[in-house]
Amino acid sequence: MLSPFQLRWGIDQWVEFLKDKEIPVLSRTHALMTVLNEQGREVSDTISARELSGYVYADPYLALKLLRRAEGRRSQRLGQETTTALGAVLQTGFDDLVQVVIKSSLSDDSLPGCNNCEFLAVLASSIGRAWAMQRTDVSPDEVALAALLSESGELLLWHFAPELPLKVEAELASGRAFRPLAAQQQAIGFSFKQLTLALVQAWQLPLIIALLIKGTDTPRANIARLAVETARYILTNERHPSLPAEIINLKTMIPGAKYANLIDPLPVPDDYKAEILRAVAT
Repeated sequence: MLSPFQLRWGIDQWVEFLKDKEIPVLSRTHALMTVLNEQGREVSDTISARELSGYVYADPYLALKLLRRAEGRRSQRLGQETTTALGAVLQTGFDDLVQVVIKSSLSDDSLPGCNNCEFLAVLASSIGRAWAMQRTDVSPDEVALAALLSESGELLLWHFAPELPLKVEAELASGRAFRPLAAQQQAIGFSFKQLTLALVQAWQLPLIIALLIKGTDTPRANIARLAVETARYILTNERHPSLPAEIINLKTMIPGAKYANLIDPLPVPDDYKAEILRAVAT
């Protein structure tokens, strides 16, 4: 429980509080790695690094944990930056990865807001990778990782200081704010995105990942940003009326792609995909 003093903290104080905290993992990730550990070497030897990276992309907490760990080791060895989940897995190795997960604390999956934030990050990552592949991106996995980590600030608050995101939810429910960004500013004095970017800087994450999380200035970064925005719309309403406009904006960044291919990765009903296609093609 936060003290009255902590409830008045600004963003700088929260960055100092959160930047060195031990990051948890999702309970489903912990359960999976526990099973793999119990099954022994015969099973572990059949699991590829690519398959393990898929588990990482399904857990934004673990992705952040491994990236920070890999970068910490790199700074000691002056090696190449780690900018994908696969790279983080290769840096860690199967045995260490399993132990890192098993020894981690667990995020609280009883909080609906935390679950929604985690699912948003995973969905945005999936969409971002699919769109980056349409652009023949140099590394779609970098775009996917940036989208996955885009909600890191809020996710850490849900684990270490849930009172703050709950205050934001209450602000929205009260009607004093009509948009999430306004609710965040009014309730806690800063936005979740601002906290994420400040933490990324404090952690000294790879520059390319930091720029992609920022979500501006380059087509790749804008694709990551649009993936997050689109995932947020879909979680609000799988028939959200803003989706056609998002696809039109995306097409300006990937002019060679067909509208149908840009719409296809969206987990929305098929009839609404068809409706989006008609709307953007006119």
